[in-house]
Amino acid sequence: MGQEYSVFGLENPLFDRVAAVSDELVAAVGAPKGTMNLVDHAQMRRVLELARGFRSIPGGSAANTVRAVAALSRARAVPPPVYSGAVGCDPEGEEYGRILEAQGVVARLACKQEPTGCSVILVTPDRERTMFTFLGACREYTPADLDQGLLARSRYLYLTGYMWDTENQRQAALLAGSTALAEGVGVAFDLADPFAVRRYRRQYLSWIPAHVEVLFGNREEFRLLLGEGLADEELAGLAGELAPQAVLKIGAEGCLVNHFGRVTRVAGFPVTPVDTTAAGDCFAAGYLYGQLRGFPPELSARLANRLAAWIVTVVGCDLEGLDPAEVLKAAGE
Repeated sequence: MGQEYSVFGLENPLFDRVAAVSDELVAAVGAPKGTMNLVDHAQMRRVLELARGFRSIPGGSAANTVRAVAALSRARAVPPPVYSGAVGCDPEGEEYGRILEAQGVVARLACKQEPTGCSVILVTPDRERTMFTFLGACREYTPADLDQGLLARSRYLYLTGYMWDTENQRQAALLAGSTALAEGVGVAFDLADPFAVRRYRRQYLSWIPAHVEVLFGNREEFRLLLGEGLADEELAGLAGELAPQAVLKIGAEGCLVNHFGRVTRVAGFPVTPVDTTAAGDCFAAGYLYGQLRGFPPELSARLANRLAAWIVTVVGCDLEGLDPAEVLKAAGE
């Protein structure tokens, strides 16, 4: 690899507050189980008070992805990943940057007057997670905060559909995409969430074909984007018309990869889940790491499945106990 950096992640820096709760508590809060809900600061505090005990872990979808790339790099090195987003000029924002740097991620964080964002993640006994996200400073990220020079020296730009939730963030995402295209940087994009697809379906369909090299989504997200009731093979086929590489995540079953029109089903790894937080984020990390290493798409997908299976056995995106060499070996590398 000739690039100075591997994956340039762009999104919302959040501290995850993860709590084990009952189904009844989620119902009392009034949100559909398994969804991501944007809330204000007061609503976030209310949910946190109802949840009572919680663990605090650095989060945010793209941040989880670049942290996982850095973790895999401990076994077989790739250039360092980068993360860009907006945090508050507060202790939480400073701590967030320190943690990223300590884990091998180059932090390019903009400091804003709003508090650092927080996502309260309620994990029910079936291991499903329901998220209540206060974006805080995240919403203040603008095109002026984007380090285009550093992006131009990266192999991939990685971002998710959540960047479309505020106009200035969307403009920053569009600038990042156009910069990547001009500089020969591959764009990897995750649809992120069914509700995001419902909100921005037309915008995604307009933007993806001209910019995206690797497209990630799960079954529900791709059905909302491409057509309800479609079988997995049909979804993977249609997704491949949007991007050269399209990856359909199907949970414990694994995934389907459409690589330049060739669709392959790649089996998952059976585990006993504890918390599904960051499964999709780590899946993207495994796939992109494989591509950085020059793996064929099927092996990249197998590594993605293995890393996603591992992360659901711990609470939150806690990578401290990860043995990257074991994950690579189990995936067949």
